[in-house]
Amino acid sequence: MNYSIYNDITITDIAAEGKAIGRHEGKVIFVPYAIPGDVVNVQVIKSRHDYVEGIIKDIVTPSPHRVAPFCSHFGTCGGCKWQLLPYKMQLDYKEQQVFEQLSRIGKLTDLSIQPILPAKETLYYRNKLEFTFSGKRWLSNDEIAHKETVEQRCGLGFHIPGMFDKVLDIETCYLQPNPSNEIRLAIKQYALAHQLPFFNIREQTGFLRTLIIRNSVSSGEVMVIAVFAHDDEKQRNGLLQYLQQQFPAITSLFYVINNKRNDTIHDLEVNLFSGRSHMEEQLEDLSFKISPKSFFQTNSKQALRLYRVIRDFAGLTGKETVYDLYTGTGSIALFLARQASLVVGVEMTEDAITDAQQNAARNRIYNTKFYAGDMKDLFKPDFIAANGRPDVIVLDPPRAGIHPDVAGNILDSGVQRLVYVSCNPATQARDMAWLSSHYHITEVQPVDMFPHTHHVENIVLAERVMN
Repeated sequence: MNYSIYNDITITDIAAEGKAIGRHEGKVIFVPYAIPGDVVNVQVIKSRHDYVEGIIKDIVTPSPHRVAPFCSHFGTCGGCKWQLLPYKMQLDYKEQQVFEQLSRIGKLTDLSIQPILPAKETLYYRNKLEFTFSGKRWLSNDEIAHKETVEQRCGLGFHIPGMFDKVLDIETCYLQPNPSNEIRLAIKQYALAHQLPFFNIREQTGFLRTLIIRNSVSSGEVMVIAVFAHDDEKQRNGLLQYLQQQFPAITSLFYVINNKRNDTIHDLEVNLFSGRSHMEEQLEDLSFKISPKSFFQTNSKQALRLYRVIRDFAGLTGKETVYDLYTGTGSIALFLARQASLVVGVEMTEDAITDAQQNAARNRIYNTKFYAGDMKDLFKPDFIAANGRPDVIVLDPPRAGIHPDVAGNILDSGVQRLVYVSCNPATQARDMAWLSSHYHITEVQPVDMFPHTHHVENIVLAERVMN
């Protein structure tokens, strides 16, 4: 379909999803990789009644705010899309996003939004990355014109957005500290030299499938998990022994055999090849065991700041019963436990609850209870009767937010204080609107966990309204 080109479009704002906004004849235009102040010619790729989506064909006049992207993969990778925006402007737009979501979606008023907590480090801030092997990596137009060889088609990197079978080969990634880049590049070179087949996700063939690298900020430990599509002991051990010898910084080296049609490993056996069975991360005086399948906040330093805000908002005196709903591996619950009488954690995943219990034991925290189960089925009046009426409820749900039944049981619980943590202010706004008949927001604190992206974490404190 031959769509139009709109010329001389002035970019005026940024939408909640991170795309830039312009207008043409009263119709909103969404454009990626543009920033306010740009004047651009836009190639329309999708047209609807009240908006269009497009891509930049030409930059007529660049915004005076533009900064040069630091990554050579910018614009293709799909990550770190806000590299063109100065960091101060990124923070401003994230604050704006929180305000607009709460006020427009939630119809919430009298909002006291604190300035967003910036990240002290805007590069190399992640403690976990997952890379994908591909025997038919994504090729640029220039590469296609030069007819790349079969060997050059092998790649190890990130999926192209919206294309499950296309992988961009990554040279340098600025998200995770070294030796992450060195390990990934060494594995690729070893695999090419030893003719180890890279996976083809469409045909479900090949040997090397995915690679997970984790690191601990506090201990400096490095965990590597190599995932193979089938077991070939000679090839597998050759690669793992090479990693063991070349990278003494790797403190935990695992492998997984995954012959499923998807890349998830949560239901698979993780085998220890060498080193420790886990890593440790320290937050204040708490030590957290992180095993290969454990969830942990991917920005450790900002997680500490996030947890301190949660603790301040909870306002604990040592007498309270706290419910930590969607507790994960219990990191928030344990962070609050020493200032509470009892903390009750609820989480869907049994493995995560096992981690939470082990982390409580290793930190000699004995005033916690952890339960595994579906939140809407478990968190009910009989559960509250058995564990005690909560004085404070902390919520940290997935991006989809909470189920209406959970909201109803919160309302019925009579809890005095809610601390709602969210990675999606839109669903947080919707949920707080459900709860607004009994709770009034008194504090809002955004936290920047992911610089150079549009994602923002937000913490809301709400207090029960006396009827």
